[in-house]
Amino acid sequence: MSSQNDKYATPLSSRYASDEMSAVFSLRNRFSTWRKLWLNLAIAEKELGLTVITDKAIEQMRAHLEITDEEIVAASKQEAIVRHDVMAHVHVFGQTCPEAAGIIHLGATSCFVTDNADLIFLRDAYDIVIPKLVNVINRLSEFAIKYKDLPVLGWTHFQPAQLTTLGKRATLWIQELLWDLRNFVRARNDIGLRGAKGTTGTQASFLSLFHGNQEKVVGLDKRVTELLGFDIVYPVTGQTYSRKIDIDVLAPLASFAATAHKMATDIRLLANLKEVEEPFEKSQIGSSAMAYKRNPMRCERVCSLARHLGSLFSDAVQTASVQWFERTLDDSAIRRISLPSAFLTTDILLTTLLNISSGLVVYPKVIERRIKSELPFMATENIIMAMVEKGASRQEVHEAIRVLSHQAAAVVKEEGGDNDLIERIKNDQFFKPIWGELNSLLDPSTFVGRAPQQVENFVSHDVAKALEPFKSQINDTQVKLNV
Repeated sequence: MSSQNDKYATPLSSRYASDEMSAVFSLRNRFSTWRKLWLNLAIAEKELGLTVITDKAIEQMRAHLEITDEEIVAASKQEAIVRHDVMAHVHVFGQTCPEAAGIIHLGATSCFVTDNADLIFLRDAYDIVIPKLVNVINRLSEFAIKYKDLPVLGWTHFQPAQLTTLGKRATLWIQELLWDLRNFVRARNDIGLRGAKGTTGTQASFLSLFHGNQEKVVGLDKRVTELLGFDIVYPVTGQTYSRKIDIDVLAPLASFAATAHKMATDIRLLANLKEVEEPFEKSQIGSSAMAYKRNPMRCERVCSLARHLGSLFSDAVQTASVQWFERTLDDSAIRRISLPSAFLTTDILLTTLLNISSGLVVYPKVIERRIKSELPFMATENIIMAMVEKGASRQEVHEAIRVLSHQAAAVVKEEGGDNDLIERIKNDQFFKPIWGELNSLLDPSTFVGRAPQQVENFVSHDVAKALEPFKSQINDTQVKLNV
């Protein structure tokens, strides 16, 4: 006997994604939304004078907006006969609402329900991910403030560079997330409805219904849009809304994927350096063989799924580019996959980043030790300037410290020893005039520039301004991962 365990199920919904995002793209929500569209079309048509639509028909439709499991099964069986999903559901809805059977889908084409429903789902999906992104930004901002003064070794080309602070490094992630938030909100607010446009977008069927009254046809388009809670209806369409809209919707998600991948990669590298780690639960197993391991599996998941999310953008670009004239059907199958996948994946990434940003573990002693191993080389310019102030020749000081630096580098690279440059300076009489100043010349906090002030200004101004409209959606709830 076959069971669900004998069928493939996408891990996006079965393993990782939140219930609320899975529900948006569920069969029940899809078919229930179709019913909502049919109801509002009938309401608008009745308001505009179509007497064939009765109050009883409206009442029956309103009473059965949420499709039942039995009706989904019945529609599936009907689709197997008629080979048309929308007409199968028109048939089943009509059986459930006999008073409305003759007017359901009146004047509409299939894309009235399928395309308008998709646009509703895309906006609803953005309404789920935007608050999660806001909370990721908020938690990382708290982390940045907490560690705004903690010096860390900076890296360029993954080679030791000037010092920065851990908080300043976090602002680099936050700034990109702020741009993602801007893009998310803009894309969400730009989503409109296809409206009531008819078979090829000419509204010919509705013009016929209203006996050539163009004002009523325009009014129908506007009223349906209002009833469904949208401010925008696309002024012209073919049979479908332009698939370029899908490009605009997925582009911010793909851009966010790059942000998430970069941030997670940074944390993975820091975990290797033992400076910062993602949360690690008490009973978590890092490796089946190596019991000591603390693998950065959350960040690895982020990188893995971010690559998938980024790749989905090309689906939208390629699909939009090959829509012939008023439409072709080669968009249908791929959109059923790529649009839900993009939002499910975004939802998973944000949930994972919320978990990571809520529990980052910092190891200041390891950070301090690494700074001490590199700081002597970085301090040479300060040492040169201090010696010059004591009356020494800059050229002579430069040559003396160059020789000592090469000797210390040989100890580190060839002998595997610690950086002993400062000890060599302390043992060289030439540098005696500044021996008493060496500790202050090597204070890491003097090498981080304006990093602490940059963090404070960035969080208090840029971040605060961006998050102000979302203050009511910020919370401190601990996020647990599904797996």
